[in-house]
Amino acid sequence: QVQLVESGGGLVQVGDSLRLSCVASGRTFSRYVMGWFRQAPGKEREFVAAISRSGGYTNYADSVKGRCTISRDNAKNTVYLQMNNLKPEDTAVYSCAAAEGSWPVTQYNYWGQGTHVTVSS
Repeated sequence: QVQLVESGGGLVQVGDSLRLSCVASGRTFSRYVMGWFRQAPGKEREFVAAISRSGGYTNYADSVKGRCTISRDNAKNTVYLQMNNLKPEDTAVYSCAAAEGSWPVTQYNYWGQGTHVTVSS
């Protein structure tokens, strides 16, 4: 099992940038595909980005493509989400998730508690 703890959220202005971090503990981090998801108030949780175990493959939701970059540092057991040119519609709770299995994955096994991102206009 793996435990996930996110950080880096906050209140920012339109056009600002944020880097979210998710630190994993427990089993070997490099064995998991990692993803970021978000849930806005009153909406369903949605996929944001994912990265393969080695970091060689990534995937993004159309809504963030070109503005967000997912990366990972397996030596630090950490996955990152760099978000640029933030928009009000990016306001949400952002959670990271870990998936067992090979890329690409469709189901995630472990979830963090999330970090709040609020983009003010």
